[in-house]
Amino acid sequence: MLKVGLTGGIGAGKSEVSRLLVECGAVLIDADRIAREVVEPGTPGLAAIVDAFGTEVLTADGSLDRPKLGSLVFADPDRRAVLNAIVHPLVGARSRELEAAAPEDAVVVHDVPLLAENALAPLYDLVVVVDADPRTQLDRLIRLRGMTEEDARARMAAQATREKRLEIADVVIANDVPLEELQRRVREVWGELVRRAGQQQEQE
Repeated sequence: MLKVGLTGGIGAGKSEVSRLLVECGAVLIDADRIAREVVEPGTPGLAAIVDAFGTEVLTADGSLDRPKLGSLVFADPDRRAVLNAIVHPLVGARSRELEAAAPEDAVVVHDVPLLAENALAPLYDLVVVVDADPRTQLDRLIRLRGMTEEDARARMAAQATREKRLEIADVVIANDVPLEELQRRVREVWGELVRRAGQQQEQE
């Protein structure tokens, strides 16, 4: 099994790359999706968040009010650390379960938005970084996600710098390109991942 960490700045197009890798045959473990699952109503994760932040972070139906919680932790590093200490171990445990269920010869891609920020590169056999010019990221966040420029810039500033992400990259996928070119590059990277997975199996 080859364990790949996939990351990229907000608006770089990481979701598109993960979708293309799944089309090629990758087993995808999406940290964001798991982070939502582990705080659904009735979970220990949600109970721990309510203990830490109060019932004000719940909606009327008892589910997590993400925008409300986000506004509480976004500008407060201490509260963000409290939230991360609740959610990250739960996400890690679920990710390991899903990884253990994958076939032995699989290429398992962990889609991890904050891989660089949380120094998680050592957990993977290699790290793939989806890279885009910050101007491209800003344009996508405003045009495709409907963010204000101020909000988009704040979200980008809260993440690791482009340089920090590229420092940990074993493979870089540039995504300032037309979709056809991105598809071609992802197929090329997939070939390399399959080759490495085969080598790893031979060594085991």
